[in-house]
Amino acid sequence: MENTSNNSSSKLCFCDYINTLSKTPYKLRKRLFATWTPDQEVNQVRLRSGADMKRKLSLFDLVAFGLGGMLGVGVFVTTGPVARTKAGPAVFISYIIAAISALLSSMCYTEFSIAIPVAGGAFSYLRVTFGEFVGYLAGANILMEYVLSNAAVARSFTEYLSGTFGAEDPNSWRVHVHGFVDGYNMLDFTAVAVILLLTLCLCHSTKESSILNLTMTIFHVIFFGFIIIAGFLIGNPKNLVSSPGGLAPFGVKGVVDGAAIVYFSYIGYDSVSTLAEEIQNPSKNLPTGIVGSVLLVSAVYCLMSVALCVMVPYDQISEKASFAMAFQKLGWKWASHLVGVGASLGIVASLLVAMLGQARYLCVMARARLVPVWLAKVHPSTGTPLNATLVLGICTASIALFTDLDIVLEIISIGTLLVFYLVANALIYRRYVVLSSKPPLHVLLFLLFLTTLSIGFSLSWKFDQRLLDLPLFGGSLITITAIFHYMVPLTRSGLEWSVPLMPWPAALSIFLNVFLMTTLKILSFKRFGIWTVLLVLFYVLYGVHSTYRAEEMETETEMGNESVEENRLSTNNHNPETKIDNLI
Repeated sequence: MENTSNNSSSKLCFCDYINTLSKTPYKLRKRLFATWTPDQEVNQVRLRSGADMKRKLSLFDLVAFGLGGMLGVGVFVTTGPVARTKAGPAVFISYIIAAISALLSSMCYTEFSIAIPVAGGAFSYLRVTFGEFVGYLAGANILMEYVLSNAAVARSFTEYLSGTFGAEDPNSWRVHVHGFVDGYNMLDFTAVAVILLLTLCLCHSTKESSILNLTMTIFHVIFFGFIIIAGFLIGNPKNLVSSPGGLAPFGVKGVVDGAAIVYFSYIGYDSVSTLAEEIQNPSKNLPTGIVGSVLLVSAVYCLMSVALCVMVPYDQISEKASFAMAFQKLGWKWASHLVGVGASLGIVASLLVAMLGQARYLCVMARARLVPVWLAKVHPSTGTPLNATLVLGICTASIALFTDLDIVLEIISIGTLLVFYLVANALIYRRYVVLSSKPPLHVLLFLLFLTTLSIGFSLSWKFDQRLLDLPLFGGSLITITAIFHYMVPLTRSGLEWSVPLMPWPAALSIFLNVFLMTTLKILSFKRFGIWTVLLVLFYVLYGVHSTYRAEEMETETEMGNESVEENRLSTNNHNPETKIDNLI
């Protein structure tokens, strides 16, 4: 009898789900472009986590998180491969190009983070501007970028730490498994261990994690200073130009292609915006924290990349543990070990910040019911999103165990550039449509032309059609932006800080993000396409039904409360004694 009951129950659940799926087109029409107001996002949606995150972080903590999140990742993971195979000694120019794009994107992020001070970052900004589906795609891509980049960085940590203890082979601390596919056959248990330890730390307290990050960042900055000074002292400046091919042996195209990959170095500032619920006085501290950390890190990156190319000719730079190997080739073995220690420390700091950011993204997506709601819970005593932190920590550790760095590096850049592109579009739409309450057609046409011309310019560059196409597309981009700037009045945001000279910074951010995306390999776009299909399937099979049901229940609850209130007032109006009691 019990088995029969269970079978009936499972059949009933299955039939209910099939019935739910049959209503998918209707629910998609209702939810696809459903938006929330910033006030609802801050006050109403945030309550779904139960407890609030604790506002304990100062401006100093925020800048330290920005530095800790970015310093170490790019220099130690991407500089060597890009210098060796893409840009040569001109790798510092690749960093400058990426820095300009990151700075423009960070300014767009900053205005949104002040207007919508919640932990959702780009997910929340796009959800209130373009609707649920666009926000979901952005949030899911940022989560993918975080998880994959953290796994890649953790494996890099193993390479530097093994070098610190004298190992010459970067894979010496990994376990080779015969029979596994190349790229997935070197098991890295050290990377798994460091991810799990940081996960436990982040579960405990954001403030204590901030103290740990601050300590590591201070030592890291001192260590960077040592590398820059020592590199310039013992290196030979002629290495910048005397190598085969001179300063840019792979040409301008190689420098630009390198910029798309080193953009991976700047993803840490996005983590800073996710701390909006935990920082004191966000409207004043967030602009300094986000933009300031990007500027400081950009300067350090350029100096570090020049120091590496001064020490060793670009064609002799090791693609693994580049800085440590550079000192070793120059006979400074003690410095090579020191680099291993400092790089390991910096990588741990960047991991800490990125893992902190990824958990807050997942938490806010769970508040929106796009993933299971139990992931939104904030622990009342620690004030941290405990469930989201644990789940993502386990996912990151699993990927770090198997997956090689080269496999994930470019797909990370695609996802990140796409999200930053969407945020720049959203800022223009917010300024010219949402705040002014004007018809959106002319703004949407401007954004469409801007994207189309950016793609045209980028593809012309990629396929070397430079004589006619580049001036045509470039001139059209500048002209259409100038016309839009002149013809369409701008509404101020009403915030204490907003992006100046609109729409130029956001338009340039759109162009640079599209341009950098088109420099990446076709294989990376294929992998990204598969990931996007999986995301859409998850939304259609789960996300849209979950959010529709949640919104329906909330609407029914609100209507029920209003009905109760109306009945109470009606009863009071027909009861003289109640009227007297109310007057008393």
